[in-house]
Amino acid sequence: MTIFRSPFWPFPSLLQDSTFVLERGVCLQRLFSTFANGFPGIGLLLQRVITAGALGGSVFARFHGVPQHVPIGLLLIDTAAAFLLLVGLWTPVAGAVIAFCELWIVVSGGGEFWLPLVLATLGATLAMIGPGAWSIDSLLFGRKQIEPFSR
Repeated sequence: MTIFRSPFWPFPSLLQDSTFVLERGVCLQRLFSTFANGFPGIGLLLQRVITAGALGGSVFARFHGVPQHVPIGLLLIDTAAAFLLLVGLWTPVAGAVIAFCELWIVVSGGGEFWLPLVLATLGATLAMIGPGAWSIDSLLFGRKQIEPFSR
């Protein structure tokens, strides 16, 4: 088995972590960074649930707040991304959307600063780490065991 080495990429150990190395030297980029199982998988599940719950509570409070500083469309996008994050579907996309929406709230000066910043950080970390083993993404895109034909 050979490891793909490029003259433009001087860090082969980093390349090994983010690619599948095939026997003929062809590399394929993985869609998600990890489908962690065991305690790391439980940690990712808890992070997804807590982030989605905090985001849902924040959106609920913003909807019922008397002075409306955040556009309703942005809150609806946040709600949809929180639901996707909760069930673990399209986790990197949902995390990136949450990070973008919450950073937009911070930059637009809606009165809040720390809660949207924390939610943006949690969304970005979930987008980078991946969904974990207990997610719909794992069922759809996770590692599969292929049994060869036996004679």
